[in-house]
Amino acid sequence: MSEARINAAVEASALVRKVQTSGDFATILRKGDSERGALLLIISNRGHHFGCLQRQLNLSSGNYSWIPVGPERSASSIDLGRFLADQARFDPDLWQIELDVASPERFVAETTASG
Repeated sequence: MSEARINAAVEASALVRKVQTSGDFATILRKGDSERGALLLIISNRGHHFGCLQRQLNLSSGNYSWIPVGPERSASSIDLGRFLADQARFDPDLWQIELDVASPERFVAETTASG
């Protein structure tokens, strides 16, 4: 059985607050559907791209989890911009949230482990 899913707008705001409370930078680049929109995290460190995570439903377990997507670490801003534009065209309900964190490796490990 699948877990109850938090409203996308609430989850996006909570992620931004969590990162900002840690002293890092977070902003919502693009707002999607407030109820059902998917979340895409663009993670960087001091302005250098680290990676992207997207919350997706695991069809076998029925649970949501964060998975790596998009351009490789240290991708150019042009490549990242193209990826984000393509994602927005593909899914107009998608939220895009930029996170610039001091320890991106730890943030990704904690986020993917927590589901």
